[in-house]
Amino acid sequence: MNKKALVGILILAAVLRFWNLGSGDPLSDEILYAFRSVGMLDFDNAAHQTTPLEWTDPDIPAWTELSFHDHPPLVFWVQNLFMKIFGENTFAFRLPSAIFGVLAVYLLYLIGWRLFTEKIGLAAAAILAVTINSVFISRVGLQESYVIFFILLAFYFFLRALDKEKYFVWVGIALGLGFLAKYTVFILAPAFLVYLVIFRREIFKKRFFWLGIFISLAIFSPVIIYNIQLYKSVGHFDFQISYLFGQQPEVWKVAPGKEEIGSLADRLRNFLPNFFSANSWLFLTAALLSFLGIGAMSYRTILRPNLFFIFLILGFHFILFLIIGPQLRFLSMATPWLVLMLAAGFWLIQERFFKSRKVFIAAALLFLVGESAYTLNSQFFNKPFGLEFWDFSKVHYENYDWGYNTLGDYLEQELRNKMPAFTFDLKYKFLEDARNRNLEQARRKKFIPYPAMIIYDGNVHNAAQAWYLDRLQIYHGWPVMKAQEYLDFLNKEGEDYFRRAGLENAYLIIPTEKLPLKRLDQLTNFGAVVEQELLKKGIYPLLLYNGSNEGVLRVYKFRF
Repeated sequence: MNKKALVGILILAAVLRFWNLGSGDPLSDEILYAFRSVGMLDFDNAAHQTTPLEWTDPDIPAWTELSFHDHPPLVFWVQNLFMKIFGENTFAFRLPSAIFGVLAVYLLYLIGWRLFTEKIGLAAAAILAVTINSVFISRVGLQESYVIFFILLAFYFFLRALDKEKYFVWVGIALGLGFLAKYTVFILAPAFLVYLVIFRREIFKKRFFWLGIFISLAIFSPVIIYNIQLYKSVGHFDFQISYLFGQQPEVWKVAPGKEEIGSLADRLRNFLPNFFSANSWLFLTAALLSFLGIGAMSYRTILRPNLFFIFLILGFHFILFLIIGPQLRFLSMATPWLVLMLAAGFWLIQERFFKSRKVFIAAALLFLVGESAYTLNSQFFNKPFGLEFWDFSKVHYENYDWGYNTLGDYLEQELRNKMPAFTFDLKYKFLEDARNRNLEQARRKKFIPYPAMIIYDGNVHNAAQAWYLDRLQIYHGWPVMKAQEYLDFLNKEGEDYFRRAGLENAYLIIPTEKLPLKRLDQLTNFGAVVEQELLKKGIYPLLLYNGSNEGVLRVYKFRF
């Protein structure tokens, strides 16, 4: 019976994570990973955060391939592999997150069983399968789904290692891979050490414990070597480590992602509002009742090692959030531990206070149905019903279907099995090399040369510009330029310049006010100027629609 329940839970978790995974515009930091993962290039066209590839081009040292300037390389490696298999699209770079999300549900079942009972493991898995913050983070191409998986994997092996020390080898492997995914996995190291100091000091004398540490460092060694070489070359470590150590490199005067977190007081002030936004009120209420229920237990129950371990992990997560900020994506890391506390607490309450298990099970099922409905409303409807917080979560807007994906679909259709007949020179040799490799691959596939260019309104959102437009130019050689640059060319070279260059067709892309755009102080009217000129010539647009059937993009296709 329990096996059937587990299979049902995993199927439900998979449906909530895989269904329509590619929908929703990638306008968050997931583009910063996916864009670079396409060609495994540490370059995302960020003027305020240049990289070692740009500093050393054209004589780029080999050590730069070991990591990236701001993150370890594992997420980039995995996304690169999946995009090679499934194509350069949102589904492909989000798919690993969804897979790790389902595996996290299974791991929480194993952990709950090992810490408490199989029923508590099933309850924890069921809650994690449907709760909004877990589903959301599994449906975007961010690092946190990887982080959660490797933290749970290392924790599970750690529990096994407490009985059989050989499992410390697997702890080392899981931690090493986790460190390669993101530095935040290091949060486990002090938690494990504190637990061992309090409950199992004899472990420090075990050789497999030290072997596990050596293995984790060996797996993480590419990043260690990268940072040593970077320090030798320019006198500072990578972006994250230099920030942690208080280094302020001249090349990184602006720290995107760091400046927004504010002071310690700001982080404390934002913690609860963001925590409430990241979870349903139903989940928060249940977690609070569970916490109070655990508190009502005896003194010995509270200090039972297993419950203590959960609270220890949560405590270190809270410290981490005070350091890096309580952004919605980061708070998802705490969700599995809150779920474990919730499942264990309510089981203790049921054992102590409920004589009728049928009433308790009915209440638990009602909770799961309510949480599932909340998650469905938050993630699967373009226009959710009801009010934010009470009926759907704020994370709904993190992968909302604004409509930029329709631009990707349109350009994919227009350029399928074609290659550019004309290309622009790129700023760096490593970009030229990457583009030429892709062009050669297109020739081998016998793609048809297509003499076309893409012009776009510079008001397009930065992330959308990077994924749908810059990617086409940098990796595939398509001539792409902003409307302002297009007008400058016409003024300097004459209206027949592009025809003389061998181009015949052009596309003009104009976003409407229904789409997220650049900041107000960055908006221009150059796109509108080009659009008006086309309308005067009797050239009219094709209107692209989003999932809510709203016209969101105007695309003009014309000949020079």
